[in-house]
Amino acid sequence: MFSFFRRKKTDDAVQPAKPSTLSAEDLAAAFPKAPAEATPQVDISEAFAPPVVEAPVAEPVVIEVAPVAAPAVLEEALPTTVIAEAVIEAPVALQAAVEIIEAAPAPQAEAQPEVAAPVPAPAVAEVIPAPPAQSDDALIPANAAPAAASGKLGWRERLRNSTFARSFGGLFSRNPKLDDDLLDEIETALITADVGVPATTALIEDLRKRMKSREFADANALLAALRADLIALLQPVSKPLVIDTNAKPFVILTVGVNGVGKTTTIGKLAKRFKDDGHSLMLAAGDTFRAAAVAQLQIWGERNGVAVVAQGQNADAASVAFDALQAGKARGTSVLIADTAGRLHTQTGLMNELSKIRRVLGKIDDTAPHEVLMVIDGTTGQNALSQLRQFHAAAGVTGLVVTKLDGTAKGGVVFALAREFGIPIRFAGIGERPEDLRMFDPEAFVDALLPQALGSQGT
Repeated sequence: MFSFFRRKKTDDAVQPAKPSTLSAEDLAAAFPKAPAEATPQVDISEAFAPPVVEAPVAEPVVIEVAPVAAPAVLEEALPTTVIAEAVIEAPVALQAAVEIIEAAPAPQAEAQPEVAAPVPAPAVAEVIPAPPAQSDDALIPANAAPAAASGKLGWRERLRNSTFARSFGGLFSRNPKLDDDLLDEIETALITADVGVPATTALIEDLRKRMKSREFADANALLAALRADLIALLQPVSKPLVIDTNAKPFVILTVGVNGVGKTTTIGKLAKRFKDDGHSLMLAAGDTFRAAAVAQLQIWGERNGVAVVAQGQNADAASVAFDALQAGKARGTSVLIADTAGRLHTQTGLMNELSKIRRVLGKIDDTAPHEVLMVIDGTTGQNALSQLRQFHAAAGVTGLVVTKLDGTAKGGVVFALAREFGIPIRFAGIGERPEDLRMFDPEAFVDALLPQALGSQGT
């Protein structure tokens, strides 16, 4: 019975797979090998040695810190030494930086000290004296010629190159014939030298009448007559400036257009009056030109003369007023007031000269005692219109003709003398203080027309 219910095993039952054993030859035939590669040899000692970790290169650790009280930069919150310690070697760099940050106090906004805005210094008229050794360099050009010789020789040396002298020198050196053609050439030379048409016409007509009446034997006699007529034309205006010792001080107001040499003329006059024994004071009234005040101060120091100044852009009338008050308080003999150069066509500027006269008159009814106009000898016929306008505004009482040396025409002196008759006090024939000469008609004409011009030339 037992065998009946017993299940018979079938042949199809799955039997566990037995591991197959293959030989090396079989495996080699089934899987051909790739080209042999170099198998790295592994050192067992190295394989089991503890790993060596290379320390990374020390680099600055940049750590962003959240703002605590106010945004701040880490470099400003931490001292330099603390930031330097934060640059340490890995792997403890991060931990050390954190410890440093925890130890450092929380960054706070540092109160910047308030810097007060600089307060501008009050404008004070400063007198900056120049060293005596530098005075000549500051006032006289380095290439200036020495002072001219005294007398007529100095006038001749300085005016020999003028247009007037060269024109007549070339004319009479040819020993011209005494005829109307000679008179025509003389007339042309006079007009070219800025003598002016009215003065030239009067001179030529007088010579023509005398020539027709046979007063001249030759051209040299006509030249001598022309010389005499020119000297006679200048004699009425040859009046030197006389200082009134009763006026304390004797006020001289200088006027003129730009660039004629007013400030330089004042410095030269100061030396002349100082050498004559007068006590002196200068008023720096040219407050428009930047260097005028300093230039006058140098002249004052050089001559040992006090200078009253208020600085640039000050009121010229105020400067003159203060200087006159100071001069009266000190008992000064002479006060010379400078003014800014101005064009004679500008009515507003010309009215300022009238204002200066009125302001001076409030202290002294007779001031200014002399209104000295400085005229550039190279100006030509324009000097006539300049003098006309300045005379109307300021009442010119004397003239100084400068820059007659060199190529100045020089004939304008005759035109000024004939039309206005205002005294010519001084003439400038050089750049040295000694070259400001008292006007001498005979020396002036002799320099332009030497007496021996006809026979010896120039």
